[in-house]
Amino acid sequence: MSTLAPDQRNYYYLLEGGRVGVHKPILAALYAVHDQPQLTDGETGLGISPAHQVEMAAVDTFATQVQYGANTLRSLTNSLIEQGWSSGDIWDASVGRYSDRFLQAVAQGFAPESSDADAAQLEPCDPAALLQAYLQDISADYSGAQLPQGLAKLDPALLAFVERVPPNYGRLDFQRQALVETVRLWRQLNGVTQVYEVLNVPVVDQVPDEAALDNALVGFMQSAGRYYSGYPNQREALIRLVQLWRALDSREEAVDWLLNNDPFASETNLDIIDPALIAFGQKIPALYTGQGDLRFALTEGYRNWFGLNSRTTAIQQLGVNPDDLVQNAENQAALVVAAQTLDRALLDFATTIPTAYTPTEQQREALIRLVQIWRRLEGRIPAIQSLFDDLRRLERAEPSSPDAMPAPVPMPSPPRPPQWTPNNIQLDASIVPNGNFTWAEATRGGARMPPDQATVAAIVRIATLAQQARDRIGRPFLITSWYRPVEINRRVGGASRSRHIVGDAIDFYCVGLTGNQVYWSLDPWWPGGLGRYGQFPALVHIDARGSKARWLH
Repeated sequence: MSTLAPDQRNYYYLLEGGRVGVHKPILAALYAVHDQPQLTDGETGLGISPAHQVEMAAVDTFATQVQYGANTLRSLTNSLIEQGWSSGDIWDASVGRYSDRFLQAVAQGFAPESSDADAAQLEPCDPAALLQAYLQDISADYSGAQLPQGLAKLDPALLAFVERVPPNYGRLDFQRQALVETVRLWRQLNGVTQVYEVLNVPVVDQVPDEAALDNALVGFMQSAGRYYSGYPNQREALIRLVQLWRALDSREEAVDWLLNNDPFASETNLDIIDPALIAFGQKIPALYTGQGDLRFALTEGYRNWFGLNSRTTAIQQLGVNPDDLVQNAENQAALVVAAQTLDRALLDFATTIPTAYTPTEQQREALIRLVQIWRRLEGRIPAIQSLFDDLRRLERAEPSSPDAMPAPVPMPSPPRPPQWTPNNIQLDASIVPNGNFTWAEATRGGARMPPDQATVAAIVRIATLAQQARDRIGRPFLITSWYRPVEINRRVGGASRSRHIVGDAIDFYCVGLTGNQVYWSLDPWWPGGLGRYGQFPALVHIDARGSKARWLH
């Protein structure tokens, strides 16, 4: 009997396919068609059997079946290349998948050389069934990512992207990781240590010489385009490069980005400097002294942020009348008052940067311009370079270091409304005055907002009673479920008459107490529904129905 869900199995396919550089759906297809051997963890395997240096104990779980399945496919592919197979024989670039001929070879099974310690034996299978299972998994992946089934434009886009990497390498840790991973997959290596070895990079105490590593990585990328032959491991290496370089979530997102963006269009993905811009913005209030150049920098940042056409318009929008400045040019006291007004408005703007940053190109360019003027740099490119320097320090700074990302500063809480409505809910606010339960707890962090006033009233009603219960117990209530819309209640298996749908029911537990302890403490006086769960001995249910009810599930 299977012990893993399909998504859990897919995780292993993604992990091992990415590690070795094989197309992930082939692993899913092998599992679907082989359905053997029976494994010690209750799963079935991918048709991987012991061979030479690989004993059965090494492949008797689902995870190791996938691991050695990926290794064996890599060995099979290399064997075919040694026999003279071209990249087109293995991969059909017009449809973005393994060729029918290659799938036929996989279906015939494979026995590795006795010297191959990483590969096991792949048993034969039905070629038609393998093709069908392979295509089904591809279709599921591509339809989920809304990718086209034909990917003929992928290779040219990959090579165009590779061409832009060396001149835009900023020596950031994640970029370095992307290049190391590219070399590893391209050269079919099992770890980063082997990457350092093949690149002849000196290593001391398992730490590579970064300058030598960077030079070697850039040299490799400069030659990658010339030596690209379209073999699957090379293609997967470059797709992985795009995924890590662009900080994308999946292989499919990397392919989608390549097919829908021009790799030649920009110097690099400037959104990677966003953390440095936010860190800079957070430090402005502490560093601002009201000096003329700093005031000018902030004013320019404000002007560009809001797309204003002139500095005069920006000053006016900040609350200072430019005409008054002209008329009071000789009145020092008036100028000081105007400067103070302007400084307060500019600092108010600066404090909103971390929370108001969307980010859009306009806002990003506004902050780059602000950095340029603030740091007295000659142009936009030096400003961007200085932000890359900031980012490198942010990546490696200890939490207590001045170079570390500043802790976020919470915005002032808005005033509490006289009555809660669906349109004025404040997630951080307590539902009842001076209470312990917040709207964030009731709405699952804002993901389940009450749609109408009746639901709001129900949440307030149970919060009022729950506060009394909490005060009697003397311990915090840790909420596991509160308001649940009908469709979510149905999805989680809630009863059709559940009070969670109304909004006046809470499931919770108290650290250190059993559900029975809480239940018996509340039972004498609780006016509504009170229940326990036999399957979950710490959990308690309360609701604010109009009559007393008690139960044990």
